[in-house]
Amino acid sequence: MSAMPFEDFETAYETLATAIDTAGTERETLFLTRLALVLGHELGDITAFRKAIKTALEGLEYDVHS
Repeated sequence: MSAMPFEDFETAYETLATAIDTAGTERETLFLTRLALVLGHELGDITAFRKAIKTALEGLEYDVHS
């Protein structure tokens, strides 16, 4: 699997931001969960899916004990 070209990455970011705004604050989490599952299904590779989740968590400030 290859990385998305930078130009497409920028477009993906803008598309995602617009979709999150469209979903609204109350449904943002539901939308992002559904999106992740749809993309995971399209990817068809649980190892890559888990790696993507780990990468997305990197750098986030969170307390694993809460």
